[in-house]
Amino acid sequence: MVMAAAATRKRPAPGAGTTAGGSGKRARITLGSIHDYETLEVLGEGSFGVVVKARHRGTGEAVAVKRARGRGASAGLRAVLREAGCLAACRGHPSVVGLRDVVQDPATGDAFLVMEFVGASLRRLLRGTPAPARFTEAGARAAMRQLLRGAERMHGAGIIHRDIKPDNILVSPGGAAVKICDLGLATPARSAAAAGYPYPERRVGTLLYRSPEQLAGRRDYGAGVDVWALGCVMAELLTGEHMFDAATEEDMLARVTDLGRALGEKGLKAFDEWPAFRGLPELSTGAREVLAGLLAVDFRDRLTAASALRHPWFAEGEEEKSIGATCGSAVRAARSCSASVVTVVF
Repeated sequence: MVMAAAATRKRPAPGAGTTAGGSGKRARITLGSIHDYETLEVLGEGSFGVVVKARHRGTGEAVAVKRARGRGASAGLRAVLREAGCLAACRGHPSVVGLRDVVQDPATGDAFLVMEFVGASLRRLLRGTPAPARFTEAGARAAMRQLLRGAERMHGAGIIHRDIKPDNILVSPGGAAVKICDLGLATPARSAAAAGYPYPERRVGTLLYRSPEQLAGRRDYGAGVDVWALGCVMAELLTGEHMFDAATEEDMLARVTDLGRALGEKGLKAFDEWPAFRGLPELSTGAREVLAGLLAVDFRDRLTAASALRHPWFAEGEEEKSIGATCGSAVRAARSCSASVVTVVF
């Protein structure tokens, strides 16, 4: 699988590989050592794992190191290799956090992901000021352009993230780069032949960014769940507030149903009366069209990441290389906390 390939291609064991007859032994996975990295500080931790900022002893490069915990060495290794495989499938894309290495503690067998160190999470950026930060429309467009390109790469590689939210988006100091991170819940998309077969998990992802089809109990969803989550993120960028205010799945499903009904009855004007959007009459028609397309309640009507990027709204401001010029106060908050924050799956 691609998960194992991320490690085996990096350090093939001597003599590993197939024989001339094509029936040789399976290649061993040989990992580097966590002792190649010096821990600098704990960046965050949750029920899934711990992330620290570290420095490679040989090169001095600052990195983020993630450790899955509470699963046992074997299960932890499988989880790390699974996430590493998903990251490797997107390697080189500027809007997906870069995988640097997969290493192990020789004494315990614990496995770790080593990733590029980017900066603050978007959640910290949005909540790092006394009042929730709000992006200008141009700033939101610059951020969404990068995020949709990252999602397009993931989906093109056959990967569904399943937990896109501001906590799992990193912003570099100055806002030049916006990157999707934390693929701990990511999964290979079902092939056409396997379409209709459900994923095993009943609940995946974070409630306020969970798609209507997931809320309805469907487990045969597709990449549209990430597109819906990105619609929620776009709304949050523009308003500084969550798109939906819900504490339970029932509440969330009711709010989603309300949105679908409002869009059906009032079209793009539905956003004028939506609680989070009050006070944003200046939002352009193009922005509303993109948002409505990302938040189409019926997944069959929802935009894909690729089709969203083809909307004329994204042709505006093509010269926008950084979100920093369009959301100064938020990016200043990112600069002040970029050395101490990274996302963790809770």
